[in-house]
Parts: sequence; C-alpha cells; structure tokens
Amino acid sequence: MVLFRTWAFLMNKGVKQLKSMGYKSHAVLMLGVLSAVVALPGAAQNYPAKPVRMIIPFSAGGAADVPGRIITQKLTETFRHQVLVENRPGAGSTIGADTAAKSAPDGYTLFMISNTHFVSAALYKKLPYDSLNDFTPVTQITSAPNVLVVHPSLPAKSVKELIALAKARPGQIDYASSGNGSTQHLTGALFASMAGIKMTHIPYRGSGPVTADLLGGQVQVAFPGIAGMLPHIKSGRLRALGVSGGKRSPELPNIPTIAEAGVKGYEMVAWFGVAGPKGLPRDVQLKLHGDLLRVLKTPEMAGSLQAVGQEPAWQDTPEKFFDFMKVEAAKWDKVVKASGAEVN
Repeated sequence: MVLFRTWAFLMNKGVKQLKSMGYKSHAVLMLGVLSAVVALPGAAQNYPAKPVRMIIPFSAGGAADVPGRIITQKLTETFRHQVLVENRPGAGSTIGADTAAKSAPDGYTLFMISNTHFVSAALYKKLPYDSLNDFTPVTQITSAPNVLVVHPSLPAKSVKELIALAKARPGQIDYASSGNGSTQHLTGALFASMAGIKMTHIPYRGSGPVTADLLGGQVQVAFPGIAGMLPHIKSGRLRALGVSGGKRSPELPNIPTIAEAGVKGYEMVAWFGVAGPKGLPRDVQLKLHGDLLRVLKTPEMAGSLQAVGQEPAWQDTPEKFFDFMKVEAAKWDKVVKASGAEVN
C-alpha cells in the first residue's frame, strides 16, 4: 500500500510537471512519468559506467599521493573502469578542493580529503568553498603518525634530552616543515607548546627539500611522515626520537610515542579519506562506501599501506565519517590558532 501511494504521488507530480513543459498527450505523459519512476532507484546500479577521476590535492609521489594511488588501483579492479589520479597540488590542498567542490555531483569526480583540508580552512580567511558543507563524505581510508627525527649531530638521543637541550638553548634549535600551516609545521608547533620550549620554525616548499636539508645537517629537527624517513632512520643518517600518534608505529616498533617519551597527552595523526562534491546521490555514496570498506579490510591492502607508513582506517557509515570531519575541523581550528601559524 505504501509503495502504491508513493507511485501514485510520483505519477501525479510527474504529470503536472510534464504538462507545465508543454506535453498534452495523456499516453506520452504517462509513459514519460513511468520511465522516470522506474529509473529512480537505480542510479548506482550501473555505476560506474565510465572512468572515474580522483583528485589528489598534493604533488605526485608525496605522502598523500602514494596511498591514494594504492587505493585507486584497487578501486579500478573493483569497478572494472579506470580510476584516474589527477594531482592538483598547491595552497595547502585548497586548489584541488576547489576543483572538486565545483565538479558535477555524479560520482565521476572524487576527492582525496585529509586533515590538511581543515588546517587550510583555519589558516585562510576566505575560501571559495565551505570545507564541510560543499562535500559529500564517503569514508576515511588511512591514518598515519609523523615521526620526530633529528640529525645525528644534535646531541639528543631521546625526547627528554631534546626538550632539555631546547630549554638550554631557547630559539636556537631549528625545526623544518613542508610549509607554513602544514601538518608537519603544526605537529612541531604543538610539540613545542606542550613541552614548554621554543624552537625556530623553518618552512620549506614541500617535503623533498626538508629531507635534503635534514640529511645535510642544515636543519636539525623535523616532524615528517614516517614512510619517507624509514630508509634514513634505518641507515643511521637520521635519528628517530618519537612518533606523533597515540600508539607505536609497526614500522618503528622500538620508537616510543612522543607521549610515552615525556610529553603527556601529546597526539597528532595525519589521515586521508574520500569525499565527493555536495549533492552526490545517496546510492552512489553508499556504493562507494561499501566498495572502499571491502578493499580496506583485505590483508593485502593493510600490507600495502603499512609498507608506506599508513594504516587502513574507516568509519562504518558516511554519517560517522562526517561526524569525524566535524571533530577534525574544530580540532585543527584550535591548533592553528594556538600555534599562531600564518599563511605567507
């Protein structure tokens, strides 16, 4: 009975709409409305029917791009259509976000969202999009801590020794980051604030130059992603003192968390997720969510992500991911304000 009433309502509404468009034949009217009603439930049945674009708002080969490509490769196999990566780096992920927000909400443009998305929302006074409401959440896909590393020339072999050294030399110890307002910058700024020390922030244009100057000893401290640091830590060219997450990293099991090492309550974790433009059809949203969770829950995917310093992470529903995004937006707004970070 409920189904019949819904059908009758849609038929009546559809006939009125078609009449307003100039159609007069009763048969044509009924056929047009019936076709529309039959098509209503199936937007995701044939999705995707063509290649899908994944906008990654960071440069190729970086900490965000690598896990993004791992995920898109598996989605390509699942969809049996190409999921093509489109790198749109720049301005703290806002260039890529703007492109995604203005794309058609048909499921053929997806966006790799991250905590940087909400850092930028706090840093920039005006953005051409609403960082929460102009996007349709799908799910988180990864979570990853950063690692506190120092050049071996610095006489600090633990977090406590670094803090003591910084207190003895206020403002004389530099820490590098991939840019003003980046996760690396704020990870370091929060560390200094909670440890009660003063270090001098040196912003770079990307993680590559940070690594080069760290290895060369031009800067002494940094808080980069784990994946790119593993070879240098294992070779002894850099010394790891602590990881920024709430638990130890499987890639660095002997390195304590910064909280364990002496800064109680400290935790900073980078994450990545998938979203679409505002207005993404509900059934497409749910199909994407289900497909991503099936991919993320496989041992193969866990191994692939862990090899690049990431952990699979997801929410059970898109609504829970949206709740997570709201919490992240509020958290990063507070961290940015407390750090005094500014965009040059």
